[in-house]
Amino acid sequence: MTVRYETRDGVAIVSLDNPPVNGLDLATRTGIVEAIDRAQKDPAVTAIVITGVGRAFSAGADIREFNTPKAVQAPTLWTMLEVIESSAKPVVAAIHSLALGGAVEMALAAHYRVAAPGAQVGLPEVKIGVLPGAGGTQRLPRAVGLEIALNMIVSGAVVKSEELAGTRLFDRILEGDLLTAAIAFARDVGTRAGPHPKVRDWKIEHPNAEGFIGFARSAVAVASRNFPAPLKCVDAIEAAVKKPFAEGLRLEHETFLALLQTPESKALRHAFFGERAAAKIPDVGPEIQPRAARSAAVIGAGTMGGGITMNFLNAGIPVTLVEAQREALDRGVETIRKNYGNTVKRGKLTPEQLEQRMGLLRPTLSYDDVRDADLVIEAVFEDYGVKESVFRKLDAVAKAGAILATNTSTLDLNRIAACTQRPQDVVGLHFFSPANVMKLLEVVRGAKTGKDVMVTVMGLSAKIGKTAVVAGVCDGFIGNRMVGQYVRQAGFLLDEGALPQQVDRASEAFGFAMGPFRMSDLAGNDISWAIRKRHYVERPEVKYSKTADLLCEQGRFGQKTGAGWYDYKPGDRTAYPSKKVEELILEHSRTLKVARRAISDEEIVGRLVYALANEGAKILEEGIAARASDIDIVYLNGYGFPLWRGGPMLYADTVGPYNVLRAIRGYAARAGTDYGYQGQAWEPASLLVRLAETGGMFNE
Repeated sequence: MTVRYETRDGVAIVSLDNPPVNGLDLATRTGIVEAIDRAQKDPAVTAIVITGVGRAFSAGADIREFNTPKAVQAPTLWTMLEVIESSAKPVVAAIHSLALGGAVEMALAAHYRVAAPGAQVGLPEVKIGVLPGAGGTQRLPRAVGLEIALNMIVSGAVVKSEELAGTRLFDRILEGDLLTAAIAFARDVGTRAGPHPKVRDWKIEHPNAEGFIGFARSAVAVASRNFPAPLKCVDAIEAAVKKPFAEGLRLEHETFLALLQTPESKALRHAFFGERAAAKIPDVGPEIQPRAARSAAVIGAGTMGGGITMNFLNAGIPVTLVEAQREALDRGVETIRKNYGNTVKRGKLTPEQLEQRMGLLRPTLSYDDVRDADLVIEAVFEDYGVKESVFRKLDAVAKAGAILATNTSTLDLNRIAACTQRPQDVVGLHFFSPANVMKLLEVVRGAKTGKDVMVTVMGLSAKIGKTAVVAGVCDGFIGNRMVGQYVRQAGFLLDEGALPQQVDRASEAFGFAMGPFRMSDLAGNDISWAIRKRHYVERPEVKYSKTADLLCEQGRFGQKTGAGWYDYKPGDRTAYPSKKVEELILEHSRTLKVARRAISDEEIVGRLVYALANEGAKILEEGIAARASDIDIVYLNGYGFPLWRGGPMLYADTVGPYNVLRAIRGYAARAGTDYGYQGQAWEPASLLVRLAETGGMFNE
């Protein structure tokens, strides 16, 4: 039973009770319709109040029913709203805490609406690539005005009830106990002669609606060029202004159904569900209890250590920051203060909040000061010797049950854990730079990492605002292992005929936030050089273009040295094509005796993206990632993969595994074995081959 029904003093109270957020699933929709019908038949009932039990009025459609037959099974949301709106007895929506999507549309179908102070209201459908499909684009402009409604619907923003108090949306903002006050209000309106007001009958008043819509359409077209839904929202709202309600409602519904089928909406829905799926570890059930995580320590006050520290300070968690040298410690603390100072200047933080966060920071030169920390994160140089030394010290001083985490981006977590007497307490927490900004956190699970450790760090990641994805142990985990193949192909493209600016331009036109060479210059070319040097020893069968090594031998490490794949000017991050780099590339091709050729942008994109997908398929085969969507979430949140394409694995599904495999085999056949990437670099994953042969998909 997800809907409760009771009567008080002639008022029927319909309470949604569908934890956690009273989603409008089939059972709840059915319960609401039955409750409204029951109230109609009771002569003692003069009015009806709809409210929500617990921590939300309702968050709208129940995501657990998405992509299932129940989502469109009668009574649908549209049927339910008709029942509410056509009720002979007045229906009052009593909104508290949170009302989103279909819940707002339900409230708009009611005859009256009351709200608690601070209640949050929004129509976020645009964020999953559709528009409000049950009258939201038609009723909201009538209730709050054209400008407010358009801004809310196009942005998907959540607005507090007080901000809408001057509109016709709410009849009252009620202090005190909302339900008691709503019942009193309902009793009052129940004594009034009908018919009771319907939002659909209201006029949209605006001094220059046509001009405003034209302006809005131009602005939205620029801001959302890769997503069709925002412009379609404008079209639907225009229909609310210009057409009779029934016509506007029909256009809205048709547009909603059309948007559902767009690849952009499918990608956004994939990302939405993928983030939620990533939080679940298949073999870790709700019976596993987390450890305490009230305090943290960070070893290393450099750029990464400082950024990691800020995440915990932002969440109100005290941090002990450890460095070996006073100068480095002071510099790290000053950088943290400076970063917060910049946030204050932008108006995103108050001076008081800055001091409050800095007050949670305890800088120290002694490892002894971490002995009481619940979580210790190592953020030192990416080298086995350095990290193993740190973990031996932590093993000696950290309290029993403390979680010991490494921020390594590529190294073997099991080897690091073996340096301690407590491998069950060791986990990888791979933050992405800048760590205080980037949403992604790869949680690396070692062979002996405790399940309670995993539960703890997954919960903690949400608390500090990160999107966490679990990865198994391998060289580079999910993200960097795949990007290694991506960058490898970028290097081969240079050897064969492309230049950095063409490769970057093609990948950015595809939608990447930054091409591989601009990305490498930003991260530092010396970082990937160190990884290649390790691979030359550990994995000599893996071939690379030598161009990147030649670049690094000249000291061209990227933006930090003013020269990398591009030239840079002091104080200017613009990447200027370099004549020296072009000469270096041409000379290397001559050394290889490779006849350079014209390479199309289509081939560039295909080789880069399919290299990601093929390696992703191997990661799935090996169990390094639990599901294809986990890989997509890593790439959407940490590597600038275009959101509207849904990630490399969903993109491979969109193209079709058969076509991806065919392209990969074509690339392999084009190159000579002596050159080095016909074999190992384009060896197709057995999972890809199987899906190509059976017509399957990675994200089924």
